[in-house]
Amino acid sequence: MAGTTATRTPRPTPDPAPETKRGLAARVSLGRVFAPVPSEFLLIASTALLLTVFGLVMVLSATSATATAAGEPPYEAMIKQGVFAVIGVPLMFVASRLPITFWKRVAWPSLILATLFQLLVFVPGLGVEAHGNRNWVQIAGFQFQPAEFLKLTLALWLGYVLFRKQTLLASWKHVAIPIVPVAFLVILTVLMGGDLGTAMVLVLIALGALFFSGVKLRIFLVPLILGGILVAVYAITSPNRMARIMSLFNENCLDDYLTSCYQPLHGMWALASGGIFGLGLGNSREKYDWLPAAANDYIFAIVGEELGLIGCVVVLALFALFAVGAFHVIRKTNDPFVRIVSGGITVWIVGQALINVGVVLRVFPVLGVPLPFMSQGGTSLLSVLVACGVLLSFARSLPAPRTPGSPRASTRTRAKIAE
Repeated sequence: MAGTTATRTPRPTPDPAPETKRGLAARVSLGRVFAPVPSEFLLIASTALLLTVFGLVMVLSATSATATAAGEPPYEAMIKQGVFAVIGVPLMFVASRLPITFWKRVAWPSLILATLFQLLVFVPGLGVEAHGNRNWVQIAGFQFQPAEFLKLTLALWLGYVLFRKQTLLASWKHVAIPIVPVAFLVILTVLMGGDLGTAMVLVLIALGALFFSGVKLRIFLVPLILGGILVAVYAITSPNRMARIMSLFNENCLDDYLTSCYQPLHGMWALASGGIFGLGLGNSREKYDWLPAAANDYIFAIVGEELGLIGCVVVLALFALFAVGAFHVIRKTNDPFVRIVSGGITVWIVGQALINVGVVLRVFPVLGVPLPFMSQGGTSLLSVLVACGVLLSFARSLPAPRTPGSPRASTRTRAKIAE
């Protein structure tokens, strides 16, 4: 008819070929793999890698002289430490790809397995005693310290339990059960081996987890007081530990040079002789069997002697940057589990570093606490790197920063215009 406009029905667009769909899916998958990571991820990963490499160099420097004098290969200690670094660094990045649900699921099983592993130190033929402590296990020619794995597993377990009880944390009963008995039994397995330093770190992890869970201060003070009493009683009942504690208050420590003051004095002399610029890498005098545990608990003294105040500041700055990245994860996350576990791990690594440096500076008594990432000890390095992997996994879960073009920002802008 005239005046009538015919309408044409548009043809449906044909579906893309299956090959095109697969190609698109592949591009999307690769895009997720190579997606930009948060700045917290880069900060934690880079400081962990730098401290690990720095530690390998210092372990080589601290052990090569005595190994050569004993007729052993000078690189043996560094190679053993390097093996754990080669295992630990890939594990760190593998752990960084695991989802948060995985860490929640393994919280209970990992703590049980780590505790059973710790109990192996009391099995004849497996447990190894050194310097009055029985906290090592000899398996297939390798020596492990199971208590190092308790630190990470305890942080995960505390985070999971406190996360499940978020609405009940106002009651001290729900905070105490099952946290107090389980944590006490875990710490007791370490104390039975005589390792007071590691037990103190475990107490710090528990207190850190409670603090970042948001429990009331009056509830938080109870485990703090109980932990302090436990540590004090354990220290008083040991004459050796009391002698080390009292050496801090000895005005003339030279009187006890051959006993309780020998190691602290040589650690201070190492730092003093280094000055600002140090004696040069490899030129330490104290490492020639003067300073006990030069590659372990007192490696910071060797850093100060060889690299001077500048080297010490670099180490402390790296730990400070690590703490900044970790605290950003704690502050930005919306997941209570992430916040609690991250807080426990951060208190462990940063707190242990401060304790180790404090021991070298004679602020604290000799506690046998290694410097994370740097001290000789493969189990310690492995556990710290895996803990960093957990932090990296949490960093990936952080909410994306809001941009001016985000929907929420646009809403606020429209509301201001309407006003």
